[in-house]
Amino acid sequence: MYSIAVSYFCIKFALTVLRVQDSLEESLDLIEEKYETMSEILSRPLFYDSPEVRKVVQDIDDVRDSLNQVAFDLTKKLEKETESE
Repeated sequence: MYSIAVSYFCIKFALTVLRVQDSLEESLDLIEEKYETMSEILSRPLFYDSPEVRKVVQDIDDVRDSLNQVAFDLTKKLEKETESE
């Protein structure tokens, strides 16, 4: 009886881990796609010299950098876990 309960919870935990991994992989793919789009937009020259436009461009640049950092941190942690196994 005990082994059945332990097996049930181990399988349940393993399925949860697999769902989280799939979710992270999908999120990383989306982050990579948005990062490329933002990089493309930021490489274009500005045709409007308003401080508001410059602020928005700077905000986009900051978000792009933070997305890159999140993706790097997540993949770094996943790689460490994979290597340790």
